[in-house]
Amino acid sequence: MFNSVAKESTVNISTATAKQDRIIAAIDIGTNSIHMVVVRVDPVLPTFTIIAKEKDTVRLGDRDPRTGDLTPEAMERALKALQRCQKLAKSFNAEQIVAVATSAAREAPNGRDFIKRIDSELGLFVNLISGQEEARRIYLGVLSGMEFNNHPHIIIDIGGGSTELILGDSHEPRTLSSTKVGAVRLTAEFITTDPISSTEFQYLQAYIRGMLERPVEEVRVHIQPGEQPRLVGTSGTIETLATIHAKEKLGMVPNPLNGYQLSRRDIREIVKRLAAMNYAERAAIPGMSDRRSEIIVAGALILLEAMTLLGIESLMIGERALREGVIVDWMLSHGLIEDRLRYQGSVRERSVLKIAQKYQVNLEYSQRVATFALSLFDQTTGHLHNWDTDTRELLWAAAILHNCGLYISHSAHHKHSYYLIRNGELLGFAESEIEVIANLARYHRQSTPKKKHSNYSNLPSKKHRQLVSQLSAILRLAVALDRRQIGAIERVRCEFHPDTQELHLGLQPSHPGDDCALELWSLDYKKGVFEEEFGVRLIATLEPASVVMS
Repeated sequence: MFNSVAKESTVNISTATAKQDRIIAAIDIGTNSIHMVVVRVDPVLPTFTIIAKEKDTVRLGDRDPRTGDLTPEAMERALKALQRCQKLAKSFNAEQIVAVATSAAREAPNGRDFIKRIDSELGLFVNLISGQEEARRIYLGVLSGMEFNNHPHIIIDIGGGSTELILGDSHEPRTLSSTKVGAVRLTAEFITTDPISSTEFQYLQAYIRGMLERPVEEVRVHIQPGEQPRLVGTSGTIETLATIHAKEKLGMVPNPLNGYQLSRRDIREIVKRLAAMNYAERAAIPGMSDRRSEIIVAGALILLEAMTLLGIESLMIGERALREGVIVDWMLSHGLIEDRLRYQGSVRERSVLKIAQKYQVNLEYSQRVATFALSLFDQTTGHLHNWDTDTRELLWAAAILHNCGLYISHSAHHKHSYYLIRNGELLGFAESEIEVIANLARYHRQSTPKKKHSNYSNLPSKKHRQLVSQLSAILRLAVALDRRQIGAIERVRCEFHPDTQELHLGLQPSHPGDDCALELWSLDYKKGVFEEEFGVRLIATLEPASVVMS
């Protein structure tokens, strides 16, 4: 069901866009910096070319040490940087800006409020993504600029607030992890001396090693006997170390830096030198920016400890990472990629089914509910609503997982479904999309969405709340259509009568002679929510089993 949807959208969008290039911007709101790339997407090849870049070190991760909140000063810096990004993207006639926020906004108590503020003040919707989803998109970004040739590679991305470790070999990633060790975070929490004292250095080193042991072990477990993976490093910290090394060894910095190599011995020597310098001395090193010199010791030590734990002697630079991964993910979701990254197009479906399996969902039943939900959605599109295909995917996911809360208890299982989905690490979805899916499952029965419910009121925008209200009403009908969970209804036909504001449902039973009385009763019981939400009167009738409907 889901695959056929993706295939349809691929055909439609590819046909519509094959005639011209498309300009897209991607913004990464990180703990240390805000980065943007503007790209020209060629939908025929398909590929993309970076035509502009923007970076601003706003230090969003400089949080209030007492409350953990993003500070007013950091938020103002971020808003101004985002405004500049918007102007630059507009100057290139970008048709869309896809923005994501990571560690700092993810963890701060007021992080979601800040995301809402960006939306209200700048009209820019920001997707808050989980650590695992960040790792997945980094993997896509690296693959878009580097050929792995089916050989296993470990990717390390050291950010301001977190470090991602990924193991992959051109295909589906084997491991995706995000650990709360980052250059800004560790500098703020552990370094008070300048140069760093021997005691603080040793404590920091031990802390990093302890935090990285588990993700490193996870990587090791997934390396096959005889394999010798290569290490690819991304991010500002690692690129700065490579720049320093190249200036000293070559007298220049290769352009591009992609593929440049450093040994673990090189990195150890650089870390030793940096740790012995004070801030001013580090800032004077050719290739080092002022702001980077403040956090480089912690960032470089993360890299050194990761390489030591992995037992890897050489590092190769990868210039593409999260921002480019956001572009690749956008291309996948719009059906523009048909090459070696095509497998990633089904990541949402596989992730949903994996969660369903984990919580022992009756998949045969939930797939029938999903079929009914999508059929109702499709037949009422343009009549009762105008939601798009992306929204359709969220409805599908919610229909598959709506009963997963039964894994915990039948009592209030819709509420259990909410938090299992909310915390299930669904890959391929932004936080706002996961929140929508969880809310749809939450409201498939019992109470309707209400502002006093925190899970509903905390949705990112009015549009998201409207989406949940309308699609949960559709999901309720889909659940009613399989009330006995035996597939009594074969299919449903919708006829909308605008003159009387009536929606007629013609139900075809699977077996002649089955009066489907319980399904009709359930529809009658649940239709009130749908009628109120869409302003129609719903009339359901049973049609002869022999009737063939389109």
